[in-house]
Amino acid sequence: MIWARLRAIENGLVRVLPPFTLLIFLCCAGSVLAQDAATAYQGTTPLFKANASAVAVDVVVSKCDDEPVRGLSKQDFEVLEDGKPQTVDFFAEHTASDVPLAAPAQMPANEYANLPTAPASDSVNVLLLDTLNTEPLDQINVRRQIDRFVAKIRPGTPVAIFSLGSKLKLVQDFTADAALLRAALSSKHAEGTSGARIAVESRGDEADANMQKALMAMSGATDAGSPALMQLKAEDRALLTLQALEQLSRNLAGVPGRKNLIWFASSFPVAIFPTVREQQSFNHGPEFTGALHQTADLLTASRVAVYPVDAEGIHIDRSTGVDSGGSSEGDNLAQDQALDLANHSANIAAMEQLAGDTGGEALYTSNNMSQAVARAMEYGAHYYTLIYTPPSTPVDGKFHRIEVKLAQGKYKLAYRRGYYADSAMAPAAAQSADPLVPVMAHGAPSATQVLYRVRVQPAAVQPAPDARRAGGNAKLRGPLMRYSVDFNISAASLELESAADGAHTARIELALLAYDREGKPLNWTGGSMNMSLNAASYAKAQRSGIGARMEIDLPEGDVSLASGVYDLIARKAGALEILLDVRGAPTAVNSLATPRSQ
Repeated sequence: MIWARLRAIENGLVRVLPPFTLLIFLCCAGSVLAQDAATAYQGTTPLFKANASAVAVDVVVSKCDDEPVRGLSKQDFEVLEDGKPQTVDFFAEHTASDVPLAAPAQMPANEYANLPTAPASDSVNVLLLDTLNTEPLDQINVRRQIDRFVAKIRPGTPVAIFSLGSKLKLVQDFTADAALLRAALSSKHAEGTSGARIAVESRGDEADANMQKALMAMSGATDAGSPALMQLKAEDRALLTLQALEQLSRNLAGVPGRKNLIWFASSFPVAIFPTVREQQSFNHGPEFTGALHQTADLLTASRVAVYPVDAEGIHIDRSTGVDSGGSSEGDNLAQDQALDLANHSANIAAMEQLAGDTGGEALYTSNNMSQAVARAMEYGAHYYTLIYTPPSTPVDGKFHRIEVKLAQGKYKLAYRRGYYADSAMAPAAAQSADPLVPVMAHGAPSATQVLYRVRVQPAAVQPAPDARRAGGNAKLRGPLMRYSVDFNISAASLELESAADGAHTARIELALLAYDREGKPLNWTGGSMNMSLNAASYAKAQRSGIGARMEIDLPEGDVSLASGVYDLIARKAGALEILLDVRGAPTAVNSLATPRSQ
């Protein structure tokens, strides 16, 4: 794992990290993470796992005018996998409902949790403003149209807003306050970043290259010699997009119900379930293939349906425009127009495939994007959930196609078209070699696949000035404060495997990573642990969570501390970043700000 391999920022090997203490304990009075986690994961349908035998399918049924079809029963549906009929084990109908956002849980001093803020409703809506794949002129149009929609949004409708430039950012967490949404849209976090520069690293296998890539990913560092976002190669743009969708899926995992992802972009460079011909045309190597599978798995497990919205609106031939590099004449003009039309048609086809693969709807050929958003929200609010168990699906990483039919009526059906039968213990090529790197990047949205809380406070005993540093950065200098970080991890959100003797085992990785205000890594620590719980310990963990304690030395000043938990069996992550005001004197009282969301 990364914490055993990271090197210091300025050359030199990091020494073996000091061990951290693993504790299994009952929460103190008033600490209710186990109950909070159970509530967050509780819904009207069982939680779907991409590597499990049970398969969940959300189906939107509508008439030609997009009016939802209500009152269908399990007997009205037929489900096939790879052409073979399946028996539906679970069936539920979901409808739109106004569920108010719950007030944030009152946390004890110096304690923080990565519990999601969304309401426990049947569906929620997320806006993704994509500047990575959107022309600058289209970005202006999108922002104006979305602001118009938010100004007229139905009261009580919770919405979250993300932006994608050089990295994914949470602009506004779920809120039903239109004023907050409009303020978020005008903030710097939602501004276009097409002029930003990012580093496109070579994908060699050398340890130093991997280390530099990991640190740059963590810090959000830039490289003045790298190309602008709009000039990136198609494969690099696609890989960045897949990574953003992975982060988004991990952030939304703890939110119950269906997630309608309304994605605004000029182009959509990825296909979640590519056709055989598209798979054969890919020439991106194992890293891209692994990212594609992982993104598909995460979108499936988090129940995300994609609604791609063409940021251009009604298509305009730009081949003769001012921004086309000059006018064209004769054969050149005809060629440019043909190329422009071909690109537009290919983008529409990509939108249709992306929506069809995930159970959403493609929205284009309209300049009224605010109306398109309202339509997507209404379209995805009413749906049916069907769960079936294939008799014998080998965990072979292959794609399995799903088909849903209705016994009667000619209606439109939107649902996820399949899944990859990936093993939780997939080969390294199919998953990130350092799974906590992307979820603990500075400013990354929190991950809620694994729910936990942390208590962060100065250690009771401060080390002597010449004592060995707590953490991996042996070159850390200046006045330091040693912090004690106590984790309480929800056992309900971990994959605890049962053994014949009644014991339960788990394998998890924990990490801490501190940044300065510019996002440069300051210090880090972490490691992995294997647990084997007997029946009594397992029952206690279900009630009270699993505890672990780590220590890290931090320099004085504003320090951003990211924490992370990774389930190595289920490939699920939890992450949370908080802001500390670190004082150098051991007797200082530290003031911790609210968890950072951007």
